[in-house]
Amino acid sequence: MRASSLVRPALVLLTGLVFALFATACRPRETPVEAARATQTLLLGNGAEPGDLDPQLATAFTEFNIIIALGEGLTAIDEATGEPVPAAAAGWSVSADGLRYTFHLRPEGRWSNGEPLTAADFVFSYERILRPALASEYAYMLFPIRGAEAFNTGKSTDFGTVGVSAPDARTLVIELASPTPYLLAVAAHQAWFPVHPPTILKAGKIDQRGTGWTRPENYVGNGPYRLAVWAPNDRIEVVRQPHHYSDPAVGPKRVIFFPTDNIPADEAAYRAGQRHATYDLLPDRIAGYRAEKPSPLRVDPLLETYYLRFNVTRPPLADVRVRRALALAIDREAIAASVLQGSRVAAFNYTPPGTGGYACEARQPHDPAAARELLAAAGFPKGEGFPRLELLLNTDAINTTILSAVQAIWKRELGIEVTLVAQDFRVYLDSMKGLRYDIARARWIGDYNDPNTYLDMFLTGGGNNQTGWSSAAYDALIARAATTADPNARFAVFQQAERLLLEEAPIAPIFFGARTHLLHPDVGSWHPSLLGVRRYQTLTLAPGLGR
Repeated sequence: MRASSLVRPALVLLTGLVFALFATACRPRETPVEAARATQTLLLGNGAEPGDLDPQLATAFTEFNIIIALGEGLTAIDEATGEPVPAAAAGWSVSADGLRYTFHLRPEGRWSNGEPLTAADFVFSYERILRPALASEYAYMLFPIRGAEAFNTGKSTDFGTVGVSAPDARTLVIELASPTPYLLAVAAHQAWFPVHPPTILKAGKIDQRGTGWTRPENYVGNGPYRLAVWAPNDRIEVVRQPHHYSDPAVGPKRVIFFPTDNIPADEAAYRAGQRHATYDLLPDRIAGYRAEKPSPLRVDPLLETYYLRFNVTRPPLADVRVRRALALAIDREAIAASVLQGSRVAAFNYTPPGTGGYACEARQPHDPAAARELLAAAGFPKGEGFPRLELLLNTDAINTTILSAVQAIWKRELGIEVTLVAQDFRVYLDSMKGLRYDIARARWIGDYNDPNTYLDMFLTGGGNNQTGWSSAAYDALIARAATTADPNARFAVFQQAERLLLEEAPIAPIFFGARTHLLHPDVGSWHPSLLGVRRYQTLTLAPGLGR
């Protein structure tokens, strides 16, 4: 055979390889969102870095977003209806007087390590969160249970007096101090999630904080996912675990949460195909996305109030006239319309309208003239002699924009100066807990759809009060509402309580919330969630599914 006859096939083969390599090089690189279709991985922006994934110690919404994947309570909240549905409990019965709930656990209920989930695990968990030494800010969520408050406050040291019992491995009995119409909804909150007793006790005492049991290598939960990776300020990954009762063929196999309080960076990651959903969106970006067809913009209802806390332990904020002056000077409608591009509604009271069928009648109106009179009566005419206060916020572009507007309003209407002080999210939360602030930005997303989730926050010494404000009259009204069975009479008591709260003004509501974010069309069954959190195992991932 001649050499030329060998060269010709080799050249043909080489030319084919070159063309193949060139075609591969020219093909667009697959984005993480596109690659996620094959791996069934959901990619989510998640705001700030979580401080804790212990369901009984976590306090931030960005933590709840992750914890709901790792655990579940007796009930869950259906995103589409907002109603409680079975979760760890397959069903329940309620006594005629509304004081005794008997929950029947799923026989197939398991922890993520395969061990059976038992009623005794719930009893252990409820004792843990109520122990005074754990100092859980959400312990009060269990106060409807008979004896829970007395045990948590140290008036009783015998957990046997608390109305929780496990007659057998699959039956949990909860006895209440008084009828609680929202009990099934509150039982879905992460404070009611069980924790795995052997894991807690292996890491330390039952009521010991910060033991490290929430590290991926230690974490045992009863949710549909297990914690696989927690790389601080980078990502948190959860993967489907085989012992959960839900259908493993439905829902993402993996969810990756990306913690960042840099909202533009989160949006840029979405546009680059690195996120299925952003955590938030800057208001000045809303109009542009609204114009896109189809639009990835979602503005979903959210049971939220954005407000200011006043530290009443510090002068001059100890004077109710000063607090009311600051509250009445705020032009909430201008902020909602201009700063927030109409994506939010001005809040003249604290509880969002329609919460559990309740609508507050009292108001903190926009009345700058009355505000100036109050400030003068407090000894600061035209703001003269008023100290320069600090307004605390967590680092976030939206917060800065909103509070810069408030800052300008107070200077224009009252002649006073305040300084914006931004802190890292965890430091900011600690500052509020320790009352190390003058005025602080705050937001509250309802834990359940009932006005009590807003109004019981400001009880004397309440874990989420964080203003230093105390009112025996207010405490008495909230206690009366808890024992009032008639819905109309109960709401009438809440009306009195909220009127007192707005008049005393330890807070100044600014606007009611909405969940404004971008959502990729690959994500299906992403229903608006009034409480903001969602069960990821109910979602679907497929090309263009959400369009």
